[in-house]
Amino acid sequence: MAAKSLEIGDKAPDFRLETDKDGPVSRASLKGKPYIVYFYPKDDTSGCTKEALDFTAAARKFNNLGVFVLGVSKDSLEAHAKFRKKHKLGIALGSDPDTKMAQDWGVWGEKTLYGRKYMGMERATFLVDAKGVIAGAWRKVKVPGHVETVLEAAKAL
Repeated sequence: MAAKSLEIGDKAPDFRLETDKDGPVSRASLKGKPYIVYFYPKDDTSGCTKEALDFTAAARKFNNLGVFVLGVSKDSLEAHAKFRKKHKLGIALGSDPDTKMAQDWGVWGEKTLYGRKYMGMERATFLVDAKGVIAGAWRKVKVPGHVETVLEAAKAL
């Protein structure tokens, strides 16, 4: 089951992930900078692709605000590289194969699809301020309009 839900005002959990093109990224490497961590279930599925494309379309706006964007799923670095190439993605994709980060951030848990229960990644986004504190948290994200909502929150930092 998922760990305790992170709330606004909580300190962001520690993490270190490999990315498909940017090398390792960690809480320590992002110290002093605001960042977004968005968790998604699987590369190259319809909702996950739409979300990645939306974050890519807004990447320049996030960059102009000094906000780093990291997409995280259980998929391998190789799967991320294929996903990036196929859709020309412009954001960092981190691989969490053992789901440690997902569990630490409270987004790995039991899901149900067509009455079948399984363990999986919740679609969730966290905005972390430059002090390492959760400034925004969106759970059970619906993709349409989500990136615009996150961008507005990032502008308020």
